[in-house]
Amino acid sequence: MTDTTSKTLGQLKKSGYKVKSIKQEMRDNLVKFLMKGENSFTGIQGYDDTVIPQLQTAILSQHNIILLGLRGQAKTRIARLMLNLLDEYIPVVSGSEINDDPLQPLSRYAIDLIAEMGEDTPVEWMHRNERYTEKLATPDVSVADLIGDVDPIKAATLKLHYNDERVIHFGLIPRSHRCIFVINELPDLQARIQVSLFNILQEGDLQIRGFKLRLPLDVQFVFTANPEDYTNRGSIVTPLKDRIDSQILTHYPKTLALSRLITSQEAQITKEQKDAIIISDKLLDLIEHIAFEARKSELVDQKSGVSARLTISALENLYSTAERRMLLGGETKTHARISDLFGVLPSVTGKVELVYEGELEGASNVAQTLVGKAIRALFTAYFPDPEKAKKAKKPNPYATILNWFNDGYTVSVLNQASDFTYQKALLSVEGLPELIKELYAKNTEAEKVILMELVLHGLAEYSQLSKHNLVKGFEFKDLMSGMFEMKQGKGDEEV
Repeated sequence: MTDTTSKTLGQLKKSGYKVKSIKQEMRDNLVKFLMKGENSFTGIQGYDDTVIPQLQTAILSQHNIILLGLRGQAKTRIARLMLNLLDEYIPVVSGSEINDDPLQPLSRYAIDLIAEMGEDTPVEWMHRNERYTEKLATPDVSVADLIGDVDPIKAATLKLHYNDERVIHFGLIPRSHRCIFVINELPDLQARIQVSLFNILQEGDLQIRGFKLRLPLDVQFVFTANPEDYTNRGSIVTPLKDRIDSQILTHYPKTLALSRLITSQEAQITKEQKDAIIISDKLLDLIEHIAFEARKSELVDQKSGVSARLTISALENLYSTAERRMLLGGETKTHARISDLFGVLPSVTGKVELVYEGELEGASNVAQTLVGKAIRALFTAYFPDPEKAKKAKKPNPYATILNWFNDGYTVSVLNQASDFTYQKALLSVEGLPELIKELYAKNTEAEKVILMELVLHGLAEYSQLSKHNLVKGFEFKDLMSGMFEMKQGKGDEEV
């Protein structure tokens, strides 16, 4: 526990305080975490065997770090969690702009104050939460923003000559002395601005408007970048990249279960929604399947990536879609349905970058295609592949269902239908309840209803049934009549 009772330089010296660099400080605290078997990067899922070990190695090596990965891979979250590796408090010279260490002052202000007051120099204690600075690299960032500039107002107020270094207004990096300094999206920083970081990273020199200051700043630098930015919007100049000691590659969740864990952890769901709305594991998996399908789709720009924020927003929208339906129907509880997925489409269209072919298709159509592929993948995880079942020598498990539709029957699943109406529509399909009972007899009634709807959507995705998007929901028909209506509609349009 840090002793924060010292209020003057003399008291600080008597307390036995020892000067320590921020990198040494983080290293020492990480060693304590590792020896106790504790994780300082809590809340980061899926990186236990990949990113976290590399990150810990870099910190033990006292390196400046760049986190390289696509969007939505928790790069900024990781940087912010590094605060856990700082001491709770550190002493600074009172009034110092750059957090001067009382025993190793750097600025002219601190040096002059200590020379004047000696042991009585006032000392303040700075909490770890104040020792983090984050800057988004944008094209308008200037050297003055990061390093500093001459301040004419300060010169006039203090009646100083312009050759006096006290007229300097320090930028973000000097003000982050003894702190963690993060630059997000480093390639977006103009090359000439990147050049200004060379000496700070290596030699500790600052050059501001003709002033050559020897300030060995003590900063833990963390940079983040998207690999696509190297050729898309900008690049990291080679000498700067050479000065960043460790490059760590981040990645998306490798399994569905891990992706679900991240989504449930990050989604902002109200207590009222959790109490009133039940969401089946199958729907939770379905949401993750959408992201997995997007990350391999030829219509989506894979260089930009598909953020984990897609599934987080989708889950939030799924809850809200079911909640809206429930409130409009005057119900107090409900189960989310596959048909509620129409409400997650805005989460998909806003989170994917499309290639040229995808732009031609349109964002909305691409989103629906991705949802369809996700349903297709989930369907075969619970039911026999319809194409294989059709060719197999055994009786087709979907024969009764398909024959019912072939006889001219249709079924509509409407977005705002009450739970009773929704279940009644699915139960009316001949052979559908029997199929679910045969395969999933032990499931709850609510789960069986979800499975029934999954069968209809799945058969439609495998071109066994025709699915039409209505203004207020979906309508399922036999395939041939659906194709005939589509052709008839085309002819009508051409006329």
